Amino acid sequence: MPEPITIRVKRFDPETDAESYWQDYTFEPPSEDSTLLDCINHIKWFIDGTLTYRMSCRSAICGSCAMRVNGGGQLVCNSQYRDHLDADNTITVEPAGNMPVVKDLVTDATGFWEKIRAVDPYIRSDREREAEGEHLMSPEDFSNIDDASTCIMCGACYSECASYEIDKNFLGPAALAKAQRVVHDTRDEEQGPRLARLSEYGGMWDCAHCFACVQACPKPVNPLYRIVDLRNEAHRRNFHDNNGSRHARGFVDIIEESGWLDEAKLPLKSVGSLKEFVTDLLPMGIRMGVKNKFRPNPMHLLPGRHHPPVPKMNEITKIIDKTKAADPADNE
Repeated sequence: MPEPITIRVKRFDPETDAESYWQDYTFEPPSEDSTLLDCINHIKWFIDGTLTYRMSCRSAICGSCAMRVNGGGQLVCNSQYRDHLDADNTITVEPAGNMPVVKDLVTDATGFWEKIRAVDPYIRSDREREAEGEHLMSPEDFSNIDDASTCIMCGACYSECASYEIDKNFLGPAALAKAQRVVHDTRDEEQGPRLARLSEYGGMWDCAHCFACVQACPKPVNPLYRIVDLRNEAHRRNFHDNNGSRHARGFVDIIEESGWLDEAKLPLKSVGSLKEFVTDLLPMGIRMGVKNKFRPNPMHLLPGRHHPPVPKMNEITKIIDKTKAADPADNE
C-alpha cells in the first residue's frame, strides 16, 4: 500500500465560519497511481462528507476541478498526487484565486465568465453562403488558432493572473486567448473592431508577462503566447494609437540606439499626449527622482546624452533588422 499522505485543505462555510481555516487529512491514497482528485474524493467518500468541491469528467475535459495546489492553479484530475508531495508528504489544496469563495473549494466564477463574454468569442460574418457546404479554413490557417481552440475554460490561468489581481478591469488570460482564437479565424470579418477594443485599457497590453497563466494551464493553450499573437496582429494592422503599442515600439527603438534599455526614457515614448505626461508621468517621475529610483541617470534624457553602445552592438542590430525584415508591416 502507498505511504500515508496529508492533504491540507483550506475550508470555509459561510453559514458557520467567520473566516477560512486549514484542516488536515492524513490517510493512505487509494493506489500508487491515484490522481490528486482521487485522493480528494477519498476524503469526501470515506473520511469527511462535508468537504465541498466541484468535479465531473475526471478526464481533464470539463475543467470543473480547477483549484490551487501548493500555491498554484491546477486541474486536480490532471496529475498524480505523488507529483505534488513536499518533503513531509503533504499537499496543500485551496480554492482557485481571483474568485469569491462560495464554500470550501467551490468558487463563484461569475467574474470569469463575464470576461469571456466581454470579448465576444463568436465568429461574426455577413457573407452570404449557400445552404449546402461548409465555411472551411485551410490547415495552415487553422494552425494559427489550434492551441487556443484547446481551452476548456477551467479558469486555472485566471486564478493565477497577477494583472487581474491588481486591476479587475483586465480581461484576463482566458478571455484574451478566446479573443485570439476568433481574431485569427479567417471566417470572422470583425478583426479590426475586435483589435481596436482589445487595444483599450484592460485589454491585451495590460498583461504583466509573469507567465503564471502558462504554468497553470493544463492544455497547450499557453495564454501568454496567445496575448503576444494578438499584439503582433495589432501591430500588423497598425493599431498603434495606444500606450501599449507605443511602449513596445519605444522599447525596440531605445534598444536599437545603444543596446541598453533606458528606463527613464521609455515612459516618455509610451504616453500619447502632453496632458497624460503632466497628469500621470510627471508626478510619478518626481517621486522616483526623490527616492533615487531612476536607472539610468535622468541626464540621459537630454539631447546627445545616452548610454555608450554595449559590446557587440552589431549582433543586436542584426537581430532587430532580421525581425523587421520578417514582417515589414510592423515598421509602418
